[in-house]
Amino acid sequence: MFAPLPFLRRRAALIAGACLSLALGGCSDEGSGPVVVSVVGDRDDFAKPLQHLPDPGAKLILEATAQGLVAFDASGDILPALAQRWIVQDDGRSYIFRLRRAFWANGTRVTAPDVARMLMARIEALRLLDPDGPLDAVQAVIPMTGEVIEIRLAAPRPYVLQMLAQPQMAVLSRDGGTGPYRRTKQDGAVVLTPIDRSSGDDSGADQDDALPPWQTRVVRAERAALAIIRFRERDSALLLGGRFTDLPLLVPAGIDRDNVRIDPVQGLLGLAVTGDGKLLDDDGIRAAINMAIDRSQLPAMFPLGGWATSDRIVPDQMDLGRPPTAPDWAALPLEERRGNAAASVKRWVATNGPPPPLRIALPKGPGATLLYAMLRRDLGAVGLPTQRVAITAEADLRLVDEVAAYDSALWYLGRVGCARKIHCSDQADAQLQAASLASSADERAARIAAAEALMVAHNGYIALGAPVRWSLVSKRLTGFLPSARARHPLNHLFRSTN
Repeated sequence: MFAPLPFLRRRAALIAGACLSLALGGCSDEGSGPVVVSVVGDRDDFAKPLQHLPDPGAKLILEATAQGLVAFDASGDILPALAQRWIVQDDGRSYIFRLRRAFWANGTRVTAPDVARMLMARIEALRLLDPDGPLDAVQAVIPMTGEVIEIRLAAPRPYVLQMLAQPQMAVLSRDGGTGPYRRTKQDGAVVLTPIDRSSGDDSGADQDDALPPWQTRVVRAERAALAIIRFRERDSALLLGGRFTDLPLLVPAGIDRDNVRIDPVQGLLGLAVTGDGKLLDDDGIRAAINMAIDRSQLPAMFPLGGWATSDRIVPDQMDLGRPPTAPDWAALPLEERRGNAAASVKRWVATNGPPPPLRIALPKGPGATLLYAMLRRDLGAVGLPTQRVAITAEADLRLVDEVAAYDSALWYLGRVGCARKIHCSDQADAQLQAASLASSADERAARIAAAEALMVAHNGYIALGAPVRWSLVSKRLTGFLPSARARHPLNHLFRSTN
């Protein structure tokens, strides 16, 4: 005989609760239990995610609980989120989004006026840090009906959807966001349960005594070393947020290479000049820092297939209209570069005396320790002493390690420009502002290219290569895909719809 439906639902709920207790206790069910996830970071990333971006834990929790209008899927493509569909009109100056039926955590309906108000506030805040990016032309976010909003631009901009899919564009109230998961806390972990598993309607109707355990996520933010050991012992199925800083931990921990997944990301990994004063205001000294670094040593520190060094701000042509600018010393052998750098330092010392140590702000981790040892050696070879400081401390050189939010030279130039309090070229900044006001696509591209050349010549950013992003993934997670955005939605971990 078949059991009555209420009995089956109660039994499924009991099974789910038992599996969740096992997961929280440190035992990950490799078959069908909740998916235990570690993300490199700390609990503040979950508690105050907007303030801790771009930390991986902050991105993950926003992506899981407070979606924006659109989102990235596991392969880095745009897909619907809070907006169920959209159209682009007026030659790219109007984006109209129809919202799906959604509810805030307190049960009230999400409406277009709510979303429009929150999005406009986010756009204005974002433009303070990225004044020349794809949202620079947004004039207004207008609620057209209770379910439809329009984003109106003064001029067409590519990459608008890519920007709207960023975690800082998540729509959330004081009580939280709109999913795709709701969060609760239990035994030091965050438990995520899906809001809408099939229909896109999170009204709570018929939800869920019968929630399959594998749809639940148990997420912890923790140190990389602890997260690696937890994965090795099969107490978690997924580790996210790996960077170059923690790569050296994998081999001694005995991690199987088949479990390591590398994201093919582009972005910035290098040193921004954030100090000022006589030493760093000297054009020759900033160039000397850039010339002195032996980038050929980096691949041995980052033993990843396909990873390459770079001495350029923008990795490829993108929307420059030409190949990216190489530094004027790029073709010189290392010995000659260092000779020129040492000569610049000697000239400065002759006028000003011995230089103060350059404070280099780096994160924690053995990979960062290896990087600092290389920088200390290379800069010391041309007469520049160094001192390592914490990543949040006052510094002369600060590590930038970020994945590009959108595929434009503007992201790279804006991330290391004047708005970010980096030693910058006023002329380059003027060109970027002119690009924002350009009357044609050709003029805009020419202005961007001019700004890029000026920024390379200024040496306010010392490029090392592309960011490094890696994960540890159990065989159970059949839907996990390497991501060009280093984004791994927790509702896309299985090939079947979840």
